Amino acid sequence: MPAIPKSSSSLFLGIELGVDQLRASIVDESLELMGVECVDFDAELPEYQTQGGIFTTPGEAYTTPVEMWLKGLDTLFEKLHRNYDLTKIKAIGGAAQHALVWWKSTTIPSLSSLDPHVPLHSHFPSQCFALPNTPVASDTSSHTHGLAIEAFLGGPDHMAARVGISSNPSMVAAQLLRVRETWPQEVWARTGRVQLASAFLASLITGKWSSMGEAEACATGAWVHGANQNATGQGYWDEGVLDIVGGSREEGRRVRGWLGDVDVSSGSRKIGNVSRYLVERYGFEPETVVAPFTSDMLSSYISLLPSSGDAVLSFGPMDTLLAPAQHYIPTRLYNLFPHPAQDATEKRKYIAVLTCRNADVPRALVRDMYTKSWSAFDRLVAIVPPGGSIGLDDKLFSFWHLQPDASPYSRVKGIFRFETGIKVNEFRDLRANPRCLLESQILSFRVKWSRMISTGVLGTPRKSSVSPTPTPLSGRSNPLTSSLGLPFDPYDPTPLPARVLTTGAAANFPSMANLVGDVFNAPVFIPFTQVDSAQVVPHRNAPAQGYPSRSALGGAYVARWVWGREWGAGGLGGFEDEVKRLLGKRWIATGGQLVRSNVNGTTNAVNPRGAGSSGGNSGSSTPYGHPNTRSGLGSTVLMEEDEAEDMDYDRSERNLLGAAAAANAPGVGVIGAGSMYGSAYGSAGERLRSQTGSTVDTLLSSSIASSVISSSSAFTTPDLGLGSLGVMSPSASTVPGIIGYNMGNGNGNAAGAATPTTPTPLTPVVALATSDAEAQVGLGKVAEPDVDAFMTYAAIVPEFSRLETMVVKGIV
Repeated sequence: MPAIPKSSSSLFLGIELGVDQLRASIVDESLELMGVECVDFDAELPEYQTQGGIFTTPGEAYTTPVEMWLKGLDTLFEKLHRNYDLTKIKAIGGAAQHALVWWKSTTIPSLSSLDPHVPLHSHFPSQCFALPNTPVASDTSSHTHGLAIEAFLGGPDHMAARVGISSNPSMVAAQLLRVRETWPQEVWARTGRVQLASAFLASLITGKWSSMGEAEACATGAWVHGANQNATGQGYWDEGVLDIVGGSREEGRRVRGWLGDVDVSSGSRKIGNVSRYLVERYGFEPETVVAPFTSDMLSSYISLLPSSGDAVLSFGPMDTLLAPAQHYIPTRLYNLFPHPAQDATEKRKYIAVLTCRNADVPRALVRDMYTKSWSAFDRLVAIVPPGGSIGLDDKLFSFWHLQPDASPYSRVKGIFRFETGIKVNEFRDLRANPRCLLESQILSFRVKWSRMISTGVLGTPRKSSVSPTPTPLSGRSNPLTSSLGLPFDPYDPTPLPARVLTTGAAANFPSMANLVGDVFNAPVFIPFTQVDSAQVVPHRNAPAQGYPSRSALGGAYVARWVWGREWGAGGLGGFEDEVKRLLGKRWIATGGQLVRSNVNGTTNAVNPRGAGSSGGNSGSSTPYGHPNTRSGLGSTVLMEEDEAEDMDYDRSERNLLGAAAAANAPGVGVIGAGSMYGSAYGSAGERLRSQTGSTVDTLLSSSIASSVISSSSAFTTPDLGLGSLGVMSPSASTVPGIIGYNMGNGNGNAAGAATPTTPTPLTPVVALATSDAEAQVGLGKVAEPDVDAFMTYAAIVPEFSRLETMVVKGIV
């Protein structure tokens, strides 16, 4: 083993290839943040004319130009070379969005012998790729092809038992099948290699072809994991699935060659050193280690260092709930992936993943339909009681399925609302829509979690003492759950997460943070990097300028871990244990200072030991007051500049909005979710975007507008002067039921109505008193559990589950 370098100025680089940006984060040996850079595709590479880094086309297809990635990488390395001494970079790690790169079979430049005087995008022009514009994670055009593969394998249960996952629209096997069946034959014929974006990025950095990691292979729908009962001890490509994809045994073997081998080293060893090209062009040291790359979702997850019993809830264009799993028990109830960074000698660790594709898009749509700002949306959620009504027997439920989703929602599409168990076109109290949407999204995860726990995949339930915990009311709940077929006791909090670690713009809303804590009866934590970034840009998924992304930080952490193992500079073997050791060591050395959240020198807007509040529990209080000391940026930063920015984006995105489509029931309009992805919200990690009143004429047709919502004067909650909150009142609309929108001029005002007041900017969460254990790893508590609120939602769960089952079975 080589001697440990004597220099104490070692730095570690993490790179994330996101949908809308390329991001880089640099940390030192103690994992203190030292640098942040990014390249925004729309703003800095306008020649590609993307919106949020993607193109949208009919048929719910979302693609991105691969050449733009290459040019963005050139730009990112130029910034790093200009602003940092790259000879101090000892290791590089990274992550990338879920997308494929289709290389042509024709001769392409050798990765190991690139001319350092020529930028990457000149070495690999678009002619090198069989698909110059490749589908991204938000693409759902291959949904039916995934269902076809699932049917060939005997259904979702058989498929999950065989390859670890059931069908989903972004599954690699489904994307391959779609290209063969729907694209021109020459696209398939001229393909010579297929790489996931993470392996593509790693190949460019190492100067040699890199394999995908096993965690990502398990997401393809064609890989049999080594722990599977059908495996022989080591994973392998499922020839049966590849034959289905290729259409024949011969073509299946060809696809096997495209995908290449899989790195099954558990991510604990380096995949190579930095390429000669990067050494000579940008000044990296030849000995710079390159760690294994993985998906952006998993990299973000491991950056939060979750413990057994935790849940990581990531909000975005696709919401995901991830948890550490102790056993490999594949079912259709969840996806199961190997941990991407674990020591080969330790017991295998896994990550169970629950997903929901109908996430940011419905939230943006409800925001536009019922309010005129995110601030009003947040406050409206806070003032409406749990379940949309005070009475236990008249709760309101809504289910927004605008895009195809995984099992059991594969064939569900539409907007479904229920009052007193009866399907309605619109709630009598229009103000209940924002809260009911969020409750539906979180309750769905709560039900999925309980069903996942029943399989034993997470091991023995462990619930720490976080607050007064209700005693399971077995006598009360067992007959009820038995009659409804629930496999769990909704009143028992023991199987629920001990902590919920959240990321994504929706977590910045006090109402959402409190709602998560109430439903799961667990404290909610957000990384300081996001808490501080939210004070600048409250409702964007992309970090503010100078703030790191979690995926890039995860890559930097892995780079530090792998480098320590290579040079004997590490401590404990496991990734989480080693990172916690380093952060704990830094905490002691700095006298308990918080880890740096940005490179702007901005004061942290968190108070790890002091008292504070981000708003009370979501069912009883509002997030208006924030007594905490705010960051040095001051409140002026949050004035209506981001509202104006929204409108600027919206004007440029009109052409991406789809026409409304009819829902399952007559009179219920469904916005074309496919077209909204490119405009309202992009793919994973993309900044938040929403349409305002200026674009409502393209968002909703007048015929659907008149039937989607019926006007009502019946309110079950007190009128709290919604005009001052930025909430649209029914009387302000010239179209029945579309509150606050004038379909004629699209400016959000009714003819003759008074001009509405300027919306108050969203006041994001700030940290409550946080223990040292969480603060030293960079987590701030933003919500506490509340036993009364938990019991309220426990009473709602059976009816929610019953109605959701009806929606899934198509009997409403």
